[in-house]
Amino acid sequence: MTKASDLFVAALEAHGTEYVFGIPGEENLDLLESLRRSSIRLVLTRHEQAAGFMAATYGRLTGRAGVCLSTLGPGATNLVTAAAYAQLGAMPMLMVTGQKPIRSSRQGHFQIVDVVDMMRPLTKYTRQIVSADSIPARVREAFRRAEQERPGAVHLELPQDVAGDETAAVPIPASFSRRPVAEDKAVAQAAEAIARARHPLLMIGAGANRKTTSRMLRGFVDKLGIPFFSTQMGKGVVDETHPLWLGNAALSDHDFVHRAIDAADCILNVGHDVIEKPPFFMRKGRRTVIHVNYGGAAVDAVYFPQIEVVGDIANSVWQLAEALAPQPHWDFAFFDRVRAALLADMRSRAGDDRFPMTAPRLVADVARAMAPEDIVCLDNGLYKLWFARDYRCRGPNTLLLDNALATMGAGLPSAIAARIVHPDRRVLAVAGDGGFMMNSQELETAVRLGLDLTVLVLRDDAYGMIKWKQSHEDYPNFGMDLGNPDFVKYAESYGARGHRPRSAGELLPMLRRALDTPGVDLIDLPIDYRDDDRLLNEDIPRLSAAVQ
Repeated sequence: MTKASDLFVAALEAHGTEYVFGIPGEENLDLLESLRRSSIRLVLTRHEQAAGFMAATYGRLTGRAGVCLSTLGPGATNLVTAAAYAQLGAMPMLMVTGQKPIRSSRQGHFQIVDVVDMMRPLTKYTRQIVSADSIPARVREAFRRAEQERPGAVHLELPQDVAGDETAAVPIPASFSRRPVAEDKAVAQAAEAIARARHPLLMIGAGANRKTTSRMLRGFVDKLGIPFFSTQMGKGVVDETHPLWLGNAALSDHDFVHRAIDAADCILNVGHDVIEKPPFFMRKGRRTVIHVNYGGAAVDAVYFPQIEVVGDIANSVWQLAEALAPQPHWDFAFFDRVRAALLADMRSRAGDDRFPMTAPRLVADVARAMAPEDIVCLDNGLYKLWFARDYRCRGPNTLLLDNALATMGAGLPSAIAARIVHPDRRVLAVAGDGGFMMNSQELETAVRLGLDLTVLVLRDDAYGMIKWKQSHEDYPNFGMDLGNPDFVKYAESYGARGHRPRSAGELLPMLRRALDTPGVDLIDLPIDYRDDDRLLNEDIPRLSAAVQ
């Protein structure tokens, strides 16, 4: 016979679990002891929300469900934002929460909320484990749901009395499966539409951000010579220094890439996820849009593709590449001009010496400091638009940003997880002062774990993006300004090193030293968003219109 908590942990091990991120409570003590004797490493965090962000990022980077742990009641409710983060962002994650004994009660309803029902709208699967014998099936199904396309969050509740039961059950190993491939006639119809077009264009979305799909898309672009752009969560799927890259749909409208989109008469839309803002607005009769994804298109007022290729994305892209050849009537001259104009605009902003720094100069300096395989993890703020637009990724998942839930507070926890998954790569967390302070306590976690990590805090002493929008829409400044600690001393109080540049020219050498020095470094960088209104709403529309 086996103790139920031991069986639960053995089931986690059978599905390849390496880490459990979280904060246990008294209802988890059996499970905690089982973890202590297992091969799984417990990463103790300072807040359950941060543990969820770490588990989701582990899932995002590996394709395997990251696991996080909390107790009942307030510990479980603290996972809600992380559940939404993983679910909307298509990151496989398993949340395990404790619960009071379900066969008897000595404390009434103290700390009890219906966590299973709470998690239902935020997850793909949520269950309370009511018997030890059901553990293998519940854990197997939870991992299957979390990892199958479209990935997301799942939840299991393990009550205290069930965890202590005895059982003869054994883990159910993960099974081998392959996704179905697209139907031949759909591929042929899509190939015919692309071949017939005069100005075809490739769009790469979040669903294409998989290793095999990345290879197939690179082969597709190289063989056919069709220019491409991406959504924010599709960045780096194909190397953005490629001569056919046209940019990223970071801005809502008016940027250079939108001129190319307007000129396209056929858009091959690979991996579009409706969670992201639509990168273009469809108009009837203007162009053919081909939907290539694991599932059919979710049609709405701005997205109603004429052709759908449904099946494994990598295989669909390969089939399309096999069915097509470059066509003599394809005309990409305008797309070439768009790319040249975009790169010229990026270069013109990269040397701005003003201090506090501007976001385009910040992005340029970070790009100079990071190697192609290094990872930048963004929190959420106005700077995210500039990183999405101007930071040219050389590979998938080298710029981790959230354009789904777009929550603040995830930047530092996601960087900690990225460093754990990739100890051979340098990792930089970038957060505004507002987002950083939402989970800044995880600096202690990074220091305790002995991680080499650099944190760049962009300080404008305000909730900068909303303040910028408030100003742009002619509202008076109200409710956005805040106070901050001395971030240098704050970092030092955790055992990290703190730095503060005094000019724009000091950032790059300071950043390089921090990235190359073992341990945790924090850089307090004053930033100024006041010029972004002119850049985003006057300069870029005017310059991109001139491409025509």
